Amino acid sequence: MENMQIVTSNGTRNSKILTLRGPLSIRTVFTLQDTIRAETADNVILDFSGVPFIDSAGLGALVGAHVSAKKGNRQVVLAALNEQARALIDMTNLGKLFRIFSTVQEAEAALA
Repeated sequence: MENMQIVTSNGTRNSKILTLRGPLSIRTVFTLQDTIRAETADNVILDFSGVPFIDSAGLGALVGAHVSAKKGNRQVVLAALNEQARALIDMTNLGKLFRIFSTVQEAEAALA
């Protein structure tokens, strides 16, 4: 059974860093969705350094997180995506929707 662990840590300036470990797939999207729904920080940085792959359900969950954050005047940004995840986002033209950073540090600097 695939699992996803999410470790939450405080970033700079009312931002939270959610460090994801495990695949973001149909089996694990609910863990991510529940965690993001419960988060109240203005900025959420999703650290993908521990995510080996994302499937279409995972991508859908990211879009949903982005839309609900925007409604609440918050933002979700992505950091440290691997090549597979980056290719999937580019292929689906979702790069226009998300702010994407190479590292968590770059994301924090941009949000500060």
